[in-house]
Amino acid sequence: MVNVIGLGYIGLPTALMMASHGVEVVGTDYNKELVATLNAGKTTFKEDGLDELFEKALKSGIKFTTEYCVTDTYIVSVPTPYDSFSKKIDVCYVNSAVKEIIKVCPKGATIVIESTVSPGTIDKYVRPVIEKAGLIIGKDINLVHAPERIIPGNMVYELLHNNRTIGADDREIGEKIKEYYASFCQGEIIITDIKTAEMTKVVENTFRAVNIAFANELAKICRNDNMNVYEIIKICNMHPRVNILNPGPGVGGHCISVDPWFLVGDYPSLTKVIWESMKVNDSMPAFVLERIHDIMKEKGMTDISKVGLYGLTYKENVDDYRESPALQLLECQKKHLAQPLVAYDPFIKHNITENQIFDLDEFLSSVDFVVIMVKHNEIKENADKLKGKIVLDTQNIGINSDSVYYL
Repeated sequence: MVNVIGLGYIGLPTALMMASHGVEVVGTDYNKELVATLNAGKTTFKEDGLDELFEKALKSGIKFTTEYCVTDTYIVSVPTPYDSFSKKIDVCYVNSAVKEIIKVCPKGATIVIESTVSPGTIDKYVRPVIEKAGLIIGKDINLVHAPERIIPGNMVYELLHNNRTIGADDREIGEKIKEYYASFCQGEIIITDIKTAEMTKVVENTFRAVNIAFANELAKICRNDNMNVYEIIKICNMHPRVNILNPGPGVGGHCISVDPWFLVGDYPSLTKVIWESMKVNDSMPAFVLERIHDIMKEKGMTDISKVGLYGLTYKENVDDYRESPALQLLECQKKHLAQPLVAYDPFIKHNITENQIFDLDEFLSSVDFVVIMVKHNEIKENADKLKGKIVLDTQNIGINSDSVYYL
């Protein structure tokens, strides 16, 4: 049996996927309300294919509880935030889970850390917790790192098809854990050492962050000298060895906006490019706010209440708003003591900010200036409703209007 600890955006899909492919699974989370929702037969967030996967897992006997189970395999999938000042990883949730596991686990059990961690985290923080409890790693407890590699909006597909990495002290233990993931994973599963597994996961997200920053910096350069960044990127990408991403209003989520800081925190003198890239990405919400101000001035607008943000999630067609650029923009606006902008998102059904509206037509009728922060399918399908509006399209989705502005 596998006890999956942490039933959030990563832990729940992993638990459901294993259960639906013949593995006996118990999911554990400290959040009683979350566990009660799952036990009532409802998922806790929206994701394509998740409800169907949930039904399969329920039929296969998956259980949900707030208690840690006695078993031989644990998968820890809890948040790993970073300290905003030092930029170092905060391992409190991981260590808390490990401490609870070693209270109940039998001798020889394996703890798999699936949470993303900085290279060396398991050596510096997790091993000491186990050793302090008087346990011998490799004899009483085995350690493995199997970093997640999925993205909200496409989780079910990526769980099935993405390649995976398993880092283990002992090859035999690594092969045993590989069997659990191979029950559903159709991609290649690589076994390596723990520190290499830690590093590869962080490097993957850092690579993406740096490339996003390059596109965002291009947008700033082109805006400064009145050039069309999208036309420039389009032409440059015709080169066989060039693939520039599109710029955007910022970076959100709990991966690309967080993981690169782990490297900056641990290697501050060696991460100049990464540091500057993260600063560029972090500056984009304020850049969008400045664009709003300039466009209002150009159009002779003075009433901020007639400006609305379309999209509050961190990416399209998901309900995940962690670290979203829109919320970062609103926070930046709050620092200037300005009235919060009107906001709407079809995937957010509860209040997460002030002046939030829950109907598209009501939102559009209340504003004259629409700032497209997220390219949800909804806005692309209703683009005709933007006619007559001033539009700042930060996602370049192709709005047909007389008053469209871009980054």
